[in-house]
Amino acid sequence: MLKLEVPGGESKVLLHSCCAPCSGAVLECLLANGIKPVVFFSNSNIYPFEEYELRREELRRYCNSLGVTMIDDEYDHEAWRKYVLGDSPAEMAKAPERGQRCLNCFKFRLMRAARYAEEHGQTVLTTTLASSRWKSLEQVDEAGAWACATQTPLWWPQNWRKGGLQPRRAEIIKEQDFYNQTFCGCEFSR
Repeated sequence: MLKLEVPGGESKVLLHSCCAPCSGAVLECLLANGIKPVVFFSNSNIYPFEEYELRREELRRYCNSLGVTMIDDEYDHEAWRKYVLGDSPAEMAKAPERGQRCLNCFKFRLMRAARYAEEHGQTVLTTTLASSRWKSLEQVDEAGAWACATQTPLWWPQNWRKGGLQPRRAEIIKEQDFYNQTFCGCEFSR
């Protein structure tokens, strides 16, 4: 298992989580390293709301099985759309995956996570977005560093794909019989 070093030597972290499949091996690894995560589900990008609920409940089921606290952020798809599409809605809606729209999406979600961390005394923030091979690690890190630049939490740019976590991720998906979605969640990725 991957040996972890949390910034600042902390023993707890706020883990922004996108879904249960991306969180499985990350949570297992954190716990195996004696790190206490609080999972923050902030995913106003997911559409329609029924898809959001399905992913949220799947993650809640897994967190409960591990005895891990899960916080459900407010779902505000309209605020997310305004932020992500900005001043060029037509252009941004057509932007390719891993383009500016995705970076904006990560910023929106991690900004909310950083705000929650600051308000609740969490000093380190990381995300399961860095576990998906479909996401740009550079964009995830840029968004996390940006979100934490004016907030209290330290950004932990952990690459959750290494150290055997990718194959373990696939095993946990099967073991837990997770709902494993085929798109990131937003209407533009379908």
